[in-house]
Amino acid sequence: MAEGIVSSTTMLKAENEKDVIPAQKAGLSDAIIDRLRLTDSRIKDMAEGIKQIINLPDPVGDVIWERTRPNGLQIQKVRVPIGVIVIIYESRPNVTADAAALCLKAGNAVILRGGKESIHSNIAIYKILSSALERAGLDKHCIQLVEIIEREAIDYLLKADQYVDVVIPRGGEALIRAVVEKSTIPVIKHYKGVCHVFVDEFANLKMAEDVCFNAKVQRPATCNAMETMLVHEKVASVFLPNIARRLLDAKVEIRGCNKTCKILSNVKQATEEDFYNEYLDLILNVKVVNSLDDAILHITKYGSNHSDAIITEDVNNALKFTKEVDSAAV
Repeated sequence: MAEGIVSSTTMLKAENEKDVIPAQKAGLSDAIIDRLRLTDSRIKDMAEGIKQIINLPDPVGDVIWERTRPNGLQIQKVRVPIGVIVIIYESRPNVTADAAALCLKAGNAVILRGGKESIHSNIAIYKILSSALERAGLDKHCIQLVEIIEREAIDYLLKADQYVDVVIPRGGEALIRAVVEKSTIPVIKHYKGVCHVFVDEFANLKMAEDVCFNAKVQRPATCNAMETMLVHEKVASVFLPNIARRLLDAKVEIRGCNKTCKILSNVKQATEEDFYNEYLDLILNVKVVNSLDDAILHITKYGSNHSDAIITEDVNNALKFTKEVDSAAV
């Protein structure tokens, strides 16, 4: 599968253009176009992602708990495949390869339904994966792609509880809520990624600058990109001018709290609603907080329990943050 993707780079880019050009003509946002586009490096990363999955330990058959009863009866909890998984996603074609490889690694069959914007890219990737399955002597139907772009196809899948064991939606909040409301099948989901980075008073500020820049600029359209940067007031006057200069040079729009606006020029005043937003774009909220506790309270109120980080060299502050911030990745 990985080799097939790399060797088909030229073809994949040509098929991807069939998606990108209409999206541009339709006036879709830069964030959507970015998620849609396949470049040489992204195609290479797609193949590398599959290789990383190959190197993961095989989860099937792993004994995760066992106990022997007084009468000698042995009881075990063993990892087994879920069965048939439906994955519904939007405009990011690399999900086709990632999702297929992950499901196959865990012994599951998968039905993929990508966004209509990326239909040509998805079909091209799917054909590569399907061909690889056949060459490996596996049933090519372990991975299937729904090529029907009408929404009725999703509605049908979400009612197929006789055949499907779980649904995983990947995309914007509107898509995920629609799936949850319509599905008669169990759904594994999150709604959005309002992700924070807190720069503590004990942070290495150069490292914090590099981390925060990367967290916003590298892939702003992904759901674990930083949407709000929290900065301790004791380092704000030193840290903010430097990071703001780099962010503004990278065309990031900064929306700041009152304290931020006093330190920085060329930034917009943030509204209450801004702090709830998942931008998926080059827009960043910045707030100066009085303490670690204030940072945690802010994340608790405005966050989405997705991915949040602290940058600090104080072990106790790091432990407090990881203990009290209730997110999937901390």
